[in-house]
Amino acid sequence: MSNKPEKSSSWEKINLGSERLKFFFVRHLDRIYGAKQHLVARLPSLQEEAEFSDLKQAISETVADVEKQIARMEVIYTLLDAEVSKGSIHGLTGLVDDAFEAINEQNGEPELRDLSIIFYLQNIESLEMASFQILQMAAIKLKNKQVSQLLKENYDEAKADRTLLLLISSKYITT
Repeated sequence: MSNKPEKSSSWEKINLGSERLKFFFVRHLDRIYGAKQHLVARLPSLQEEAEFSDLKQAISETVADVEKQIARMEVIYTLLDAEVSKGSIHGLTGLVDDAFEAINEQNGEPELRDLSIIFYLQNIESLEMASFQILQMAAIKLKNKQVSQLLKENYDEAKADRTLLLLISSKYITT
């Protein structure tokens, strides 16, 4: 007699119809899109507040990357014959707002403010990377190579931005 537990039906391969998967995909793309729009509107103010010149440059590069990511996401909407929905995006935009609030708490202490900027931008980039990865897997299931490629490019940029911020934080702390 085997002591191995039987696999429940929840372990079986999940079979989502393409319409249900597309709905899931677009709804979650909406959330990331809304957060990116919110972030790109707020980042320039951080660039002005940053003290460390490398951080200022990284924020500038991040703004440019986010604008490219938004443009790619707009292409994805077109490829899927979908429109941006104004549904709930409070979770991701709330994260951005909380980050800006925490950064502003360091007012008067430029070193701590810069570290806070790096800390929260790292967190935001990590969340974006995870989101793009999941959507990229869903795009494979939707059998759309163009969408998958655009998401991969967004993921790669978010990862590069996160790596840059990690290098800057290391330089900032050890200098």
